[in-house]
Amino acid sequence: MDLWKGRVALVTGASVGIGAAIAKELVRHGMKVVGCARDVEKIQKLAAECQTSGYSGVLVPFKCDLNNEEEILSMFSAIKSQHQGVDVCINNAGLAHPEPLLNGKTSAWKNMLDVNVLALSICTREAYQSMKERNVDDGHIININSICGHRVLANADTHVYTATKFAVTALTEGLRQELREAKTHIRATAISPGLVETDFGFRLYSQIPEKVAAAYRQIKCLDATDIANAVIYALSAPPHVQIGDIQLQPVERNL
Repeated sequence: MDLWKGRVALVTGASVGIGAAIAKELVRHGMKVVGCARDVEKIQKLAAECQTSGYSGVLVPFKCDLNNEEEILSMFSAIKSQHQGVDVCINNAGLAHPEPLLNGKTSAWKNMLDVNVLALSICTREAYQSMKERNVDDGHIININSICGHRVLANADTHVYTATKFAVTALTEGLRQELREAKTHIRATAISPGLVETDFGFRLYSQIPEKVAAAYRQIKCLDATDIANAVIYALSAPPHVQIGDIQLQPVERNL
């Protein structure tokens, strides 16, 4: 990770769960991390924890609603003026609503598409443009995908969410092809975890939290730090190595 010391990473959805774990680990390795979310107070608390722990990097909290393109563009403009630009972009933010295809709410479907697909694409575009205008040829764009981006589970509540994650799989491969055509050495990676014990499940099934708690108790789930470690692995690969997709599953639950 010596390559990345002092350089700038953007982590979306950095307030809790996987995003917070990734931001913390990047700061530990000496990066300047812009962590964005709507709930910026949680990121401020995490930044203070990183400082107290004596990590060599710094976490910069930034309030941003990824449903709003203008806020995303303003964030990238602020990063440019305050930190020169983005060298690593971690598209982590994502959400799910239990709204089946046959009777779900359109507003919930749109929310998933806006955050999981459109915001990811906008951040990818802006990160690449930031790298290009500064002649950064060793940048990295990492999409936090899901095992649902590779297979359709027999759960109607997650079918539209799954469609957004299949889109992430396609977008990551499309990005890799476009980067190659642009004759750049900027790399693109997707990380696709299975069941991770975070508050994601509790937000998905907020009306029946006991169902989520029971699922988490059944097996030894992945932890958010497992995903953060996968990010470090991808970033640490030699410059000539392209890590396309890392799939992680709990040993006891191979979906």
